[in-house]
Amino acid sequence: MDESTGGLPRGSLTEIYGPVSSGKTSILLSTLAGRTRNAEACALVDAQDAFDPNVAQTAGVHLEQVLWVRCRSLDQALRSTDLLLHGGGFGLIALDLADAPARVVRQIPSNVWFRLRRAVESTPTILLVLSQESNAKTCASLVLRLQKETAAWSLHSRNNNAGRIFHTPSCLLEGWTSEAEIVRTRIQRATAHYIDIDRSPVSRRDARKIVRFAVCADPRHENEPTLPVPSLARKKERKQNPG
Repeated sequence: MDESTGGLPRGSLTEIYGPVSSGKTSILLSTLAGRTRNAEACALVDAQDAFDPNVAQTAGVHLEQVLWVRCRSLDQALRSTDLLLHGGGFGLIALDLADAPARVVRQIPSNVWFRLRRAVESTPTILLVLSQESNAKTCASLVLRLQKETAAWSLHSRNNNAGRIFHTPSCLLEGWTSEAEIVRTRIQRATAHYIDIDRSPVSRRDARKIVRFAVCADPRHENEPTLPVPSLARKKERKQNPG
């Protein structure tokens, strides 16, 4: 994802949104693990008290480098984020609104997002906002939309063995595939506009022109070629002649 987006920009607001189970938590934990591994102090403003430290530690997050702010309301979360930005000293500040009701997050005034953007400007801090819908709009320098595609269940492999009888129809979740779209970015990158997060043990490829990467380390994806974006001339031609 860093190669496709240029990484999460410092001194800017980055918004990642999508429905439940679309991969937002995976990206958050991966980002926290990368920043804390570099001995950077990070802050997580948890609006709904949904953060699981055990899962984060398993994902490689150094908890001693993370300030966990547990909030009781959306107003507390926004005020805490503003205080942390003005206090400084953090390499990453993540505002997790993913579990807050979407109708409540929509009521956040636009001047709040402008205030957060101004507070993070000219600082070495990454401001990451997670939500179910896009709310920061033009205040965000990078916007990613996540969407769940398919899930791999162990029951599918069991059904292939028609001759065997199983005592229970239960199955296990083996993995899932999520797709991320770069909705807005101020950094021009010579890559495609779609990213795919593959969490399944067996990668399922299709014919669509997207850039793929694995959230979990998988050597099978290391040498996979990426597809360049169409040239600027072709983009203009498509706008003039959509057919």
